[in-house]
Amino acid sequence: MLFGGGGFFVRAMSGRQPTVELVDSLSELHAEVAACRACPRLVEWREQIATDKRAAFREWDYWGRGVPGFGDPRARILVLGLAPAAHGANRTGRVFTGDRSGDWLYRAMHRAGLANQATSVSATDGLELHGAWVTAAVKCAPPANKPTPDERERCRPFLERELALLTDVRVVVCLGAFGYEVACAQLGVSPRPRFGHGLEVPGVGRDERCTLVCSFHPSQQNTFTGKLTEPMLDAVFARAVALTSG
Repeated sequence: MLFGGGGFFVRAMSGRQPTVELVDSLSELHAEVAACRACPRLVEWREQIATDKRAAFREWDYWGRGVPGFGDPRARILVLGLAPAAHGANRTGRVFTGDRSGDWLYRAMHRAGLANQATSVSATDGLELHGAWVTAAVKCAPPANKPTPDERERCRPFLERELALLTDVRVVVCLGAFGYEVACAQLGVSPRPRFGHGLEVPGVGRDERCTLVCSFHPSQQNTFTGKLTEPMLDAVFARAVALTSG
């Protein structure tokens, strides 16, 4: 059964089906993210990239808008990254789709039983998530992959609403220090333990029932140098699954 709106679809594969109200609210949020023009620098950059394109993707019709979250509305695991990649999600319209970071992420999620396939190349490739939701703290691709503090703040309400709608989330997998910092701010973690791969912060959120689980970001810088390996990422997702299985 497919759910979603505004050009976005989410497939619920968990045992509990989402309510109509939840799906409608997520669909409304998706549409607002895609239409947002609150940050002039980001709007200019994402649209310039969509026009100029990369030679390898010359035939693509780039998305060039804000990129909503994606996954199972009844997710118990939320994966939080930084922002869409200029020629990845900004091209395909789906978070962590069409770039090497996404290749690493969805392979790991597939091995953990959270995705039906190990590949993520386009928004229509048949990828389905089971018990998981993937999103980014900043919804538009930023120049040099570095949003400004003001841009991060303007985007914050989108993530707040996302977390409020995804009421079954019990684990937030934070990809990189930025994702971790944003998760801590959203969920009221203070003082904030120092970020590190494998760090766990239990008892967070309004009802203290969520756990943060941290991973180095699957960026090319980290994966090419061996700072992050596939077994390391697998261990993070295995732990996230274990925490939601009790």
